Order: sequence, then structure tokens, then C-alpha cells
Amino acid sequence: MKSNSATVLTLAEKCKNILVANWQGRLNTIKADAEGSKESIYTSKVKYMLKKGKPFIWVPEKDMHNVNTIIDERGSFSVASPTPGPLAKLLHSIKKLPTRVALSGDIAPLKSEKAQLAAECLKEVMLSEQRVIGESSYTVSGVLSSSNFITTSRNENLKDLLDEREKYVVYKFNISSCMYIDGHGGTHEVDIKDVQTSKADMLAPLSAKLIDGINQSEARRKALVLFCFVYLNANAKDAFMLAVDRKGFDVLGKVPGPATKDGMPGFLWKEFRFTFKEEAHDVESFCSQLVQMEDEVVRKVSGFSGLA
Repeated sequence: MKSNSATVLTLAEKCKNILVANWQGRLNTIKADAEGSKESIYTSKVKYMLKKGKPFIWVPEKDMHNVNTIIDERGSFSVASPTPGPLAKLLHSIKKLPTRVALSGDIAPLKSEKAQLAAECLKEVMLSEQRVIGESSYTVSGVLSSSNFITTSRNENLKDLLDEREKYVVYKFNISSCMYIDGHGGTHEVDIKDVQTSKADMLAPLSAKLIDGINQSEARRKALVLFCFVYLNANAKDAFMLAVDRKGFDVLGKVPGPATKDGMPGFLWKEFRFTFKEEAHDVESFCSQLVQMEDEVVRKVSGFSGLA
């Protein structure tokens, strides 16, 4: 494992990864009526795809956003890093927020021809995910197959956007500012040019599946516990995968903490960073290096106990 600043993504790269990894976010527009803008905010959850660095958002035909944007095109869009399955429950229980990207800008509706082109692009994005999963090796399949199909599949969650029985208005979100919000709620302004020029990791579209596949596997979560012990000398009792990227991954480990008021042993959830020896340029490389680390810690622990 490496241990220097070069092993951490820039804020712009983190933002781009989050936007590529997810497919839904919260759109905020200014409420309006016949008298014009009221300056109060209307928000709802919407689905989107990222194309050429800009979110293309599908808004149901009867949603109030379609009225609001006629009067005032200003809006904001918030997207959180994927927290599928048991990870979401853990974060909620310890009151920890997922990292998020907050965008502000103008919302422009697409004309029918461009909306159709956006739909075609969406189809290709969905087919691309199918191809990657279908052509994956045994190692990759072993990780992805443990994930919850309904909550982590981009195809499953976006297929209704292509259903002709459902009516949507497609918007392009023109970004004017970007903010990265860390897991402690701290805000960090990010230069728009840096976000636009940065490239998302090739494994980002499958990060939800990777995270959930690992967290749903008891054996792999035990391996995360061993990572904490062998690589960082941390005595974790439990662990969950929190985030993945080409340079490594973040783990939440349950470690000893201050004693409780009645004197019982306490614990806290602490975030640990693990970095790869080489960057994982795709999901195949990520899973391969993860398995190598799993094998390595098992050998080392066996050596410690005299079982090797």
C-alpha cells in the first residue's frame, strides 16, 4: 500500500465520480405562480445522466419544476455518493452523511429532437453497463453478484425513463458553481473548469454495485476487518466499505472508543483509507487488487498465529 497525498483524488475528481456513480439527485427550483417568482424553494427527487460533464435531468410531466422553470430558470441540483443497502442503514444510525455534490446554475428544457438524442444516449449508457457486467471475469462477477440488483442497477433504476407510457420533460443543467460537501458536512468550493476537465474513474458507474457487493458478503467484510488490523494496526470489530475509486477505497471500521457512562466498553466508527499499489483503471483491476489484498492479509494473519 502507498501512503501519500498522490493516492487521494482531487475534489474535482471526487465530484465527477459522484456525478457519474449515481443516477438520481434532488432538483431545487424557485416556486412560481401567476404573480411570478415567490423566492421559496420546491424540491423533488429526479433521475439523470451525465453527458459531456453536464447533468441531463428527466422531470415527470406533471411535476411543478416544469412550471417553475418557465418563470425562473435558476436552480440547484444535489447528488450524493451511492450508499446502497446496509451502508445506508449504518450511516443513518451513526448520523454520518454521505459525501455530496451541490451544483447551482440554469435549467434549460430540450426541444423534442434533442430530447430524443438524450434518450438514445441514455440507452447507450445502459447498454454499456450491461456489456461490462456481461463480459466481466469470474473475480469481478464474484463481487458484483452479491449486490442487490434492484438498488444498485443503473438499468433497473433508469429503464422507466425510456417507457413511452411515461411522460417526461428533459432538461440540461448548465452549471455555474460547484460545491463538494464532505462526510462531516464541511463545504468546499470547486472550480467549475476543474470539474469539467477532470475525468471520472472507469469503475465509477459500477461503484454502487462494488460497494454493496462487498458489504453484502460476510467473508469480504471480515477481510475489511483484517485490512484494518494488518495494514493500519487498528483493532476493528466490524467494517463496511464506504467508497471506492481508482486509487483505493475508504472503509468504516468499528473500533474501541471511550467507555460508556455505566463503565461498559465503548466503540466508535472510524474512517480508514486504503490505497492500491497501482491505480485501478477499471473494475477488473479494482477487484483483482482487492482479492490480492485479501489473500495477503490471510497469509499474514496465519503467519502471526503460527498456522502458516
